[in-house]
Amino acid sequence: MSDTTSAELPNTARDGRLSYAIFQLARAHRGHAAAMLRALNLHPGQELLLMQLYDRDGQTQAELLERAGLDHSTVSKSLRRMQEAGLLAREPAPHDRRVMVVTLTDAGRALQEPIAGMWRALEEISVRDLTPDQVEMFTTCARTVEKSVRDHGRQAPVG
Repeated sequence: MSDTTSAELPNTARDGRLSYAIFQLARAHRGHAAAMLRALNLHPGQELLLMQLYDRDGQTQAELLERAGLDHSTVSKSLRRMQEAGLLAREPAPHDRRVMVVTLTDAGRALQEPIAGMWRALEEISVRDLTPDQVEMFTTCARTVEKSVRDHGRQAPVG
């Protein structure tokens, strides 16, 4: 893969420099995170589900879906793979057999510190050339852009 910098911005993206930069950043960050996750035998997104379970084990699939911010098919596929890998168990809820409750296994719990370490290392790599003030400002700006995009996606189509 080539290293695409802002100097190599395609003419078509000229009026979308920020969006192009976000795309390039997300691609690079996700790619590096994926490589780090592979070392833990995880696929991207699985660590997000595990993090939610570390905070509150025994959630329903619907709760995990909402809290992790992933789509239904991604969560279902990830949970199935993670169950097959022995990281979690899914069982029908006592109050409603159609509702699946997800709980960590010992193997899943054992990944908590390695995942936390992976995220610490990724953070160190990501911010190594930034000041603490720049990190704070970037984080605030990123959350603002994310909210704008999410809010726009929730608006009813015009027409």
